[in-house]
Amino acid sequence: MKRLHSRAWLLPLALLSGCAFDAGESFAVLEPSVEAAYTTLSDRNAGDGYQALASDFQLRMDTGAVSLGSIDLLASSGGGGTTTFDPSSPPPGYTLCHNGHCHSDSGALVDYADIEAELGGGGSSTVTVANLPVDAELDLLSPTTRDLACEPGCELGKTTLSSGRWSITGLRMTGSVRDGRVPARFAGALPFRFTATVAGAEATPVAVLKGDLDVPSDRENAPRVTLGLKLALTPALFDAVDWSAAKPGADGVADLDAPENAAVRAALLEKVAQLSPIAEVNRGSR
Repeated sequence: MKRLHSRAWLLPLALLSGCAFDAGESFAVLEPSVEAAYTTLSDRNAGDGYQALASDFQLRMDTGAVSLGSIDLLASSGGGGTTTFDPSSPPPGYTLCHNGHCHSDSGALVDYADIEAELGGGGSSTVTVANLPVDAELDLLSPTTRDLACEPGCELGKTTLSSGRWSITGLRMTGSVRDGRVPARFAGALPFRFTATVAGAEATPVAVLKGDLDVPSDRENAPRVTLGLKLALTPALFDAVDWSAAKPGADGVADLDAPENAAVRAALLEKVAQLSPIAEVNRGSR
């Protein structure tokens, strides 16, 4: 009888051990953070802390804060007949997924690309890959970076983050406006205040913003992803507001929440809804 060399038995065992070692390992791990800031622009400096607006009004922000509910990280799927899936949660008909393939119920090893093609429905859709709860008010004039957690987790399967969806649950500002024209449309400086909030978890947000992302989660890119999400406000936010229509109250302050200032408030909220958050992405090893 031909005897097998003892080392021959080790090869299948080594392959099996290597297979199990990487089982369920994510393609990328997020380290997300968020920051919101109001930034003055040097080319709009009108003196005394005021910033020139496109309307020839000049505005100074004295206080400002934005409240965020959460940020959804989204991925697009379909369009080309394929979709993405999470290897740590194999689709029906498959068990262990790792190293670019899954074990099917038939015993075959099937590549991720073939499984994605099998799952694809031909249409384009957007799925939420992770939710980043914020539930905090961020000071726009003294910005700080806030680290975020991920729900259900920061480890990603094979996918590409294509956008972020921000839920703005509050915005408050105070400041003053003056006219840069001669003759002026109103005399002196007009103080203003603005407050927009929502009540209850099911209430409609003040605004829902979308920021583009391009963050692949795959074996071709470094797995650790530092994702710095930023919301930047500038004086351009106020360019379209007709401040001459803002009516001051008995205290001399133009309250943009008052019914008589509804048009001014609507113009400002329209500009808020057009804000586009940005992201700074850095990658490294685990």
